[in-house]
Amino acid sequence: MVTNQISDKAKIGQNVKIWHFAYVGDDTEIGDNVSIGSLAHIDYNVKIGENSRIEGQVYLPPLSRIGKNVFIGPAAVLTNDPFPMCDKMVGVTIEDNAVIGARAVIKAGVTIGKNSVVAMGAVVTRDVPENTVVIGSPATIRYTREEYDKKQKEWKES
Repeated sequence: MVTNQISDKAKIGQNVKIWHFAYVGDDTEIGDNVSIGSLAHIDYNVKIGENSRIEGQVYLPPLSRIGKNVFIGPAAVLTNDPFPMCDKMVGVTIEDNAVIGARAVIKAGVTIGKNSVVAMGAVVTRDVPENTVVIGSPATIRYTREEYDKKQKEWKES
């Protein structure tokens, strides 16, 4: 039997898909048309905007704020404790239309700007400006979102 752990205190929008063995904590708000993959852990007091897609094995800790139309790739991890183990925590903010690649790690308190891309495996330790692509560990700006979209288009057409 496949079961999910979804809190009775969570607010789930319309047409939300939550796949196998996912967890959704108390006081979490999930917008309409969101997809949450298998084994994802969406902790308490998280907000996810409409039309976002959270892939399998993603961890979103308390205080995470995810905008609209965001993609978070498999096994990405956000953090909320900049100095473990500390009682004072701060969430990660991912603004609208951002893309987070598989296995990316994002430090507590960081903001990922609108339309930005975090490459797979990147370790993000500081804010990412709008419309940029960051790569590496630590993540550094590589190019613009416009260049990323052009590369994506060329890839689709090849």
